Parts: sequence; C-alpha cells; structure tokens
Amino acid sequence: MRIAIYGGSFNPPHLGHVAAARTVAETVRPDRLLIMPDHLPPHKELAEDSPDAEQRLSLCRLAFADIPGAEISDLELRREGKSYTANTVQELRAQFPDDELLLVMGSDMFLCFDEWYQFRYLLSECTLVVLSRYESGDEALREQRDALQSQYGARVELVPHTPLELSSSEVRERLSRRLGSDLLPESVYAEIIRHRWYSAQPELSWLREQGIAYLDPKRISHVMGCEYEATRLAQRWGEDPELAAEAGILHDITKRLGVDEQLKLCEKYGIVNTEEELENPQTLHAKTGAALAGDVFGVNAAVRDAIRWHTTGKPDMTLLEKILWLADYIEPTRDFKGVEKARALAYDDLDAALYEGLRHTVDHLIKKGKQPLKDTAEAADWYEERLGSRHV
Repeated sequence: MRIAIYGGSFNPPHLGHVAAARTVAETVRPDRLLIMPDHLPPHKELAEDSPDAEQRLSLCRLAFADIPGAEISDLELRREGKSYTANTVQELRAQFPDDELLLVMGSDMFLCFDEWYQFRYLLSECTLVVLSRYESGDEALREQRDALQSQYGARVELVPHTPLELSSSEVRERLSRRLGSDLLPESVYAEIIRHRWYSAQPELSWLREQGIAYLDPKRISHVMGCEYEATRLAQRWGEDPELAAEAGILHDITKRLGVDEQLKLCEKYGIVNTEEELENPQTLHAKTGAALAGDVFGVNAAVRDAIRWHTTGKPDMTLLEKILWLADYIEPTRDFKGVEKARALAYDDLDAALYEGLRHTVDHLIKKGKQPLKDTAEAADWYEERLGSRHV
C-alpha cells in the first residue's frame, strides 16, 4: 500500500493546499492520502487569533472533504512540543512496517531538504513526492534530485503542478480586511467568519448573499434598502459603516419564521421572553435574529444589540442601535405618511429623527386601538425628555 503524507500548518487550509492535495490524489494515486496538520511547526509560530489544534483539524476536514482518498490525521496534533516530520514518519513506520510512505512537499522545501531534521532517516524511509513550482524541466530540481539519489539513494518523484501563488499569511491578512473569500473553500470561509478567527471580517458581498438566503423574497428590497440607509447614516454620524452594513444585512434573517420556529430558536439560544413579547410574536425575530447572527456569522456584541433593538427601540440606545432603528424606519422602500419628515431629520438631528419615528409608531398604534409595546413607549418618552424644547 502507498501512503502519502501531506503536512503543514494549514492555518488556514486554502485553495492552494486543496489544489496540491488534488494533484497528489489524481497523479500519484496513493492508496491513502494523510492530511497532517502540524501541532507546532518547528520553523514558524502560529499567527495570533489562530484557531486551536482541534479547530484547525475541523477546518481541514471541511477543506479536503472532496479529495478522493484524503484522510485528516491528528497524529501530529496529539504530539506535544515542536512537530518534526521525522517523528511523524517514525510513528507511521511502526504502524505500517511494510508499506511505502510518500512524503509530499513543494519545490522550495525540496531544494533545502538536506537541512531538515533527520533528513537521512526520512530519505531511508520515504519516497519524496515533489510538487514543482517551476517548469517540469527545471534544472535546480533535477540537480537536487540527482544529488540526493547519488549520495543517499533517495527515491524522488517530480510531479508537475501549477500552484496557486498564495500563502496562508497572505490569506490571513486579507481576511482581516474583508477580503479572501475567493482564496478559501466556501465551507472553510464560512467557519472562519463564524468564529472570526484571524480577526476575519466578512466580505459584505458574501454576507449579503448569505443573508438573502434567509429572507422571504418580498423582503429582500427592504433589507437591501436598510443596509444602504444604515451605511449612509453611519458615515454621517461617525459610526463604522461596515458594522452598520452587517447589521442592516442581517437584521431580518429570522423574520420569515413562524411562531413555533421562533420559539424553537428561543429555546436553542436560551432566550427568555416576557409575557408581552409572547403576546406580540412579530417582535421575536429581533431577539432570535440577533442570536442567529452571532452564532452563524460571528457578529460582535454591538451589531447583535442593534439587531436586538431594531424593532421596538429602547431608551438610551447606542449610536449603532439608533442608526439601525432609523434605517429600518426610513429606508427608501418605506412609503407612509410622515416618513419624509423623519428622513429629513435623520441627517440633521439623529435623536430628533429617532423621536419622530418612535412617537409616530406609538401614536399610530394607539389610533388603531392597540397597546404600544413597553420598550417603544418608554423609548419615545426618554427621547422626548432628552430633546426637551428641541423635540418636534
């Protein structure tokens, strides 16, 4: 049996790693392809905000799921201290004494292979499978192959491979700038965003696409309008426009769910509802949406709170909470009596616009013979008192 070993920090496992594994699977055709995440690479430290060992193992399972014969091994992750390939091969040789071990590497690693820890032992136990970064006839690779064969009896397979020119450090850097979704398998990117590893921030186009999947089609235009308005208001009043966009995109992600589904989410996320909220289940989507946005998309506490209060409002809202409440109220598709007044105020006096919207909501419900929600009524009173003689 031929057992290929493809190791690395995979921090994170990106499309370049997946392409390399696919080349090995399709060209070398090993009986088993062991993907081997390092516990602690001897030549580098793991980046800050990296997932832990078990989490990197999970990312690898996602990344290499479609590679024929690929198996994710935790052999090196179970080892304490520096992770040397020689130790890994020694353990594998004990398990598979009669099988051929294939050690997969890139051309850069191959060219300095005689600097590896216990490289002679590795040459005695393994066939080197070298994925060439260069043209198949590159002289440096052939010279290194011939030298290792001559001096140590090495077994070397040069495998043509066109690599994706990217590094994990480049991927991590791009993730922190709301980029990089095109460099990772979709499932890996989603998991990184969920946990915000590597200080990752979601690409808004990706988040928009994901958020739309949760919506009733009739609500899409409203949500896109809310994102647009929230971003503009954030730019006007000094809030982070990208956080405002996240809140706008995700604020209604559970709106389409029925009461039973809302209550199941409340149970899942440990949400305790008041009697008033249970009597007005149309408000539950604010709480369940905030919880789901945090769980699935890793939004921070400020965005979660903005989503939590976007329906009822409350006294003394944060700037982001005010922005999302108003954006939801005045976004371009809204068309009701009084909305133009609130729109005009929103870019001149934020609190006055907020009060206008809250008071209009309370008065509208009273006129319809309905009891305003406690949070909304208290918010209207609070902003009226705050504005004093300035209120409209």
